[in-house]
Amino acid sequence: MADFRLYNTLTRQVESFAPADGRTVRMYTCGPTVYNPAHLGNFRTFLFEDLMRRALVLRGWTVRQVMNLTDVDDKIIKRAQEQGKTITEVTEPVIEIFHRDREFLRIQRAEDYPRATRFIPEMLALVETLVKRGVAYQAEDGSVYFAIEKFPSYGKLSRLDTRELKSGARVLQDDYSKENAQDFALWKAAKPEDEATGAAWDSPWGRGRPGWHLECSAMAMTLLGETLDLHCGGIDLIFPHHEDEIAQSEAATGKPFARVWSHGAFLLTDGAKMAKRVGNVFTVAGLREAKISAAAVRHFVFNTHYRKELNLSDQALDASTEAVRRVGDFARRLRDPATLELGGTGGLAHAAEEAVQRVEEALFDDLNGPEALAALFDFIRKGNAELDRKGGDRDAVERARAAFDRIDGVLDIVPEPIGADAGLVQWIEERIEARRAARIARNFAESDRIRDELKGRGVILEDAGGATRWKLG
Repeated sequence: MADFRLYNTLTRQVESFAPADGRTVRMYTCGPTVYNPAHLGNFRTFLFEDLMRRALVLRGWTVRQVMNLTDVDDKIIKRAQEQGKTITEVTEPVIEIFHRDREFLRIQRAEDYPRATRFIPEMLALVETLVKRGVAYQAEDGSVYFAIEKFPSYGKLSRLDTRELKSGARVLQDDYSKENAQDFALWKAAKPEDEATGAAWDSPWGRGRPGWHLECSAMAMTLLGETLDLHCGGIDLIFPHHEDEIAQSEAATGKPFARVWSHGAFLLTDGAKMAKRVGNVFTVAGLREAKISAAAVRHFVFNTHYRKELNLSDQALDASTEAVRRVGDFARRLRDPATLELGGTGGLAHAAEEAVQRVEEALFDDLNGPEALAALFDFIRKGNAELDRKGGDRDAVERARAAFDRIDGVLDIVPEPIGADAGLVQWIEERIEARRAARIARNFAESDRIRDELKGRGVILEDAGGATRWKLG
């Protein structure tokens, strides 16, 4: 089998990758903080991870994926306090929206979606281990902090120069800037708002709640073991979140936390990072309202390498919509019983074999989505040309179908067929029959007028072999 290569953020190099046991990739992906529906910037990361998962399976491995759901943190507590709710009442509906959006975008389900609030005992055990090992301490405010000066390799993922850090300075909030890399909270002493919203638990250090970074380490190691094969997320998580995960996990176990770290770049709108606070947020619900298909979104995301910034625009989405229309047309042609009857050619079979090889080479080379898509569209162009020859080779058509299914099983960019109600179908068939009569009568002006009339209703005609087929565009 071909070598699988990935860029490792830890080493800043593209490296050969394989699961430690040669069979199952233990993959942890940082999921959403469920106080608001995830925006398209979040879903760019989740789509890159979906492509990763599918490519690993294409390579022949099993994947055990864990994606956490952060259901307790500063933002969630603030939202619950504002709305007079518990954190569970805030997060439950958002989790439902996340899964609905995930399914719309065809993101395969992970094996586990652990919620932070259900792993409190495991988090407490991890903090106790760190305190016993002398790398964590309880401060005067009652919270327990990780002492980064006790972990000499702190900063190795983000390439942070720890000599510039202020020793003993503490950061309590969950979200902080790159200029504030100091001792971070593992366990936060409870405040009145924590108690009021159901975000406080008993611990050896008093009532409190876990810090954001602690949650992922505890859940990842509980479900996947002390050393992961692959840890994924957006580049904004490299520091401080993933840096802190490494520190607390490796200080507790003495083992590498993850063998490979993989990070996706930002989705931009008009050149700016997509974020809720700047108001340029687009949601999956907005895509559905605009009738932009999941296939088009997947094509749009995969057409830029996951480590490059991607700019969202109407023009780019329109181009992807047109691109996946071509994919859908080819898929329907391959599946049409008439295509099998007419058969293909040796050239079709060769194009199919070449396409699979090129797609696999692209995806196994640091998940090169753009090259994989280019190979697919070359296959579509060549495949249509060979099918037009009606070569009579049924086996060639079967091989083309199998190749297409193997490729689309990873990319998943065939658009859903656009439905038509019975009344519209009857009208279309009547207009097609009228057009046929006009052509027999050599009234080509009327024939063209009817074609334009149908086109105005979104109906595309295809004349082939004396028959007329139609589809909704």
